[in-house]
Amino acid sequence: MPLLTRIRGPRDLDRLTAEELSQLAEEIRTFLVDAVSKTGGHLGPNLGVVELTIALHRVFESPRDKVLWDTGHQSYVHKLLTGRQDFSRLKMKGGLSGYPSQAESEHDVIENSHASTVLGWADGLAKANQLRRTGDHVVAVIGDGALTGGMAWEALNNIADARDRPLVIVVNDNERSYAPTIGGLANHLATLRTTDGYERFLARTKEVLERTPVVGQALYDTLHGAKKGLKDFIAPQGMFEDLGLKYVGPIDGHDIEALESALTRAKRFGGPVIVHCLTEKGRGYQPALADEADRFHAVGKIHPDTGLPIASSGADWTSVFGEEMVKLGEEREDVVAITAAMLQPVGLDRFAKRFPDRVYDVGIAEQHGAVSAAGLAHGGVHPVFAVYATFLNRAFDQVLMDVALHKCGVTFVLDRAGVTGTDGASHNGMWDMSILQVVPGLRLAAPRDADQVRAQLREAVEVTDAPTVVRFSKGAVGPAVPAVGRVGGMDVLREPGTDTPDVLLVSAGALAPMCLEIAGLLDRQGISTTVVDPRWVKPVDEAMAPLAEKHRVVVTVEDNSRVGGVGSTIAQALRDADVDVPLRDFGIPPRFLDHASRAEVLAEIGLTAPDIARQVTGLVAKLDGGLPPSRIRSNGTHGAHDANSAVRAAAESVEPARD
Repeated sequence: MPLLTRIRGPRDLDRLTAEELSQLAEEIRTFLVDAVSKTGGHLGPNLGVVELTIALHRVFESPRDKVLWDTGHQSYVHKLLTGRQDFSRLKMKGGLSGYPSQAESEHDVIENSHASTVLGWADGLAKANQLRRTGDHVVAVIGDGALTGGMAWEALNNIADARDRPLVIVVNDNERSYAPTIGGLANHLATLRTTDGYERFLARTKEVLERTPVVGQALYDTLHGAKKGLKDFIAPQGMFEDLGLKYVGPIDGHDIEALESALTRAKRFGGPVIVHCLTEKGRGYQPALADEADRFHAVGKIHPDTGLPIASSGADWTSVFGEEMVKLGEEREDVVAITAAMLQPVGLDRFAKRFPDRVYDVGIAEQHGAVSAAGLAHGGVHPVFAVYATFLNRAFDQVLMDVALHKCGVTFVLDRAGVTGTDGASHNGMWDMSILQVVPGLRLAAPRDADQVRAQLREAVEVTDAPTVVRFSKGAVGPAVPAVGRVGGMDVLREPGTDTPDVLLVSAGALAPMCLEIAGLLDRQGISTTVVDPRWVKPVDEAMAPLAEKHRVVVTVEDNSRVGGVGSTIAQALRDADVDVPLRDFGIPPRFLDHASRAEVLAEIGLTAPDIARQVTGLVAKLDGGLPPSRIRSNGTHGAHDANSAVRAAAESVEPARD
């Protein structure tokens, strides 16, 4: 019987021998490769923390002791050891989340999968324990990549201020975030990795001196008293101790016995302690170790033996952007690129290979990246800062006060905008078109297809006196959606075929194909519809109000929060222009969305063609006193059908959306 099947909770680990623990570690790695290859997920990070997670749960008593995971993508082993071993629907609707989840287990605390936050959480929990005199412990696991984030160092400054407040900080040092970790901190940790540590030196010295008669112990005591100077000489770990943090390590992160010893000492210390663990991302799985780019940080469905993807989804939005950036770089020497520790995920790897001196990886530090971009722009170049849409939330103040206030020509490219689905609540890029609406002078583009990504990126980098934003979706990019005309700066995607159209349907971004489907469903109900793509959703095009005035109702559809989004902004623009046309906005409701596929999330929130067509049909019927225009007889009477039956008939005739 496999050992893993006997683990139903952390305390089941207490009964295992050293040999059994080693066997369990191998079983876990086998399980992870088999399970994640079928569903996709974060494989490399979890393969690297197997022994570390086992040791943590043997030394500390979760859930009384709080074990906190920064980012959380390395929590799969933690899930396995806390009773969650059904990975068959990992990251799928109804299955396990890809991150810690309070709804899943009392052992999970932080659900936010944004990096560098764990030390702030740990500081607060440790303070609460001290005030309540619980005697419980707090353990924060943070990667060396997440330590490049400024919030981590703000928290360390506060943690070190209370030397009698127990808190264990485990630095999971695998030399990587997604890709190899960069910066001064990375260099410092590299020095610690490659230098014979003080504790080992002291242990060997003690062994020799204790065999020396009379003076041996006295010499050892003197040597121990001079430890600060020796530490700086032997292993320059003084940076942490200068902050007032006890430092233990470096520890082999794959040696369970050594890990338990270090964690036990840290647990007993009674103050803040850093335990520095050296781990190997992708350990035990050769395809991951051979992947120099990111060690299989995140994978789709793969063949477990080879690590090769089972199927290719074709060109995606990210690669379209990446290819166009290389072309722009060849045409313009002033175009530079910025990434926040995500060179490959945001598509800048090709640009970096072609122009290595014109790409800047700032680490997991979006705030700094935005301010640095302002400086670059002021210095005469045009920075393109590519970042996941959800991560730009962290740099809002810098976009507002450093970039926009100073009228800096910086282009922000937001990948994974809108509903992303499987990574859950914190990864949906559903806030950018709302929060950026309040930034004076900022211009925001929402391309509908690959051609528009290329065109609008080029338009964005031409702007030198204000920030520009280009946002696009996750995954495969569909076929081009051609325009049939132009009104002002807006593309007309479908003309109504009548001089008295009913609905102006405003499509923002990647939902254009769905909006055309909506128009087709409305047409079957005799409701004439104009479909337009604003292209630039901020500012609202001056032609919007006159065009809206020619219609009976305006409908907006966006892959963004309804609160303060494109629909709200257009409604305000119509009010300002004294255009009194009813407007109905469709978008993402103001709530956190559970993990599921993008299609499942959109269906759950009613952002599908049949759902929207059904509601628009009802809205137009109300304007007509119960019937859409085609159901009104030429003499103006409504015939035998009342309003309710007309709405029901219209709703029933709407066919389901195509997959």
